[in-house]
Amino acid sequence: MAAALELFSTRDAEDVSIDDVASAAGASRALVYHYFGGKQELYVAALTSAAEQLESRLRPHGGGSPLDELASGLRRYFDFVEEHAAGFAALLRGGPANRTGEVGEIVDGVRRRLFRLIQRQMGVEEPSPVLRTTLRSWIALVETAGLDWLEHRDIERPKLEKLLVDHMVALLGVAAAHDGDVAGLLERLR
Repeated sequence: MAAALELFSTRDAEDVSIDDVASAAGASRALVYHYFGGKQELYVAALTSAAEQLESRLRPHGGGSPLDELASGLRRYFDFVEEHAAGFAALLRGGPANRTGEVGEIVDGVRRRLFRLIQRQMGVEEPSPVLRTTLRSWIALVETAGLDWLEHRDIERPKLEKLLVDHMVALLGVAAAHDGDVAGLLERLR
């Protein structure tokens, strides 16, 4: 699986063959076909593996304020990004450009679970449209920051993680100007 993730993260999925994966993994072509059926099934399995690894890192450890938990979650998120750069890049960059079918479901599933996790950590049962939009925007911001950091690595991780927590607070501050419930949430978080 690691060999597939590495290949899918550095080349377009269409440019990776089963032979490439088998060679990189030190396995026979027949064995790869036996376990995965074909390239699309292998690609989906590789993305599913990356998504599961990422989600397991994001489970809260408890004990801190919502912003402390957010900062802790970001550290674990960037631990994953750093340790599994190929899987992270494959999860967010690779595959069909239109993100339909199983690939889209995998990526969107991670985003939905991350959204619910943040929502629960903030003690929000049903987010308003303004809060929902704000949290989803922040998730996209974190994904983009992770990809940018992998490409450039010109900002220290702790500084980037702090910046992203500050982004959340700033986004909530803007949202609070448009939604009284978000204003109350922001007060509780501080």
